[in-house]
Amino acid sequence: MDRMILKRMEFFGYHGVFPEENKLGQKFYVDLDLRMDLSRAAASDDVEDTVSYVDIYALVKKIVEGQPVKLIEALAGNIASAVLATYTSIVEATVSVTKPNPPFAITFDGVTVELRRTRDADGNVVPAEG
Repeated sequence: MDRMILKRMEFFGYHGVFPEENKLGQKFYVDLDLRMDLSRAAASDDVEDTVSYVDIYALVKKIVEGQPVKLIEALAGNIASAVLATYTSIVEATVSVTKPNPPFAITFDGVTVELRRTRDADGNVVPAEG
């Protein structure tokens, strides 16, 4: 299966468990690894034969900069569900969401959650196997 990878998209959102996070907001980084058949686009060199990464970016931006959630797990799940629901040519999506500056008195480069989602035979978004 072919892949389209969008790396380290940066957004500002208001997600978190603590009220300060919802009030002040913070940066989030999102990586997407999308599995689909890109052979037609590779042969035709026509943008109509692929998924626009500009449109995917706009979709992710709307989610991350939109309605706050408490957990980055929920944020990653919302992104995966929206991407798979919007682009039926995408077979599987791996979403990584990083909160680079969690509000704790510890020093590290952030916390990342990674989810893999696919569609089942009925078209429902489910965790990917393996």
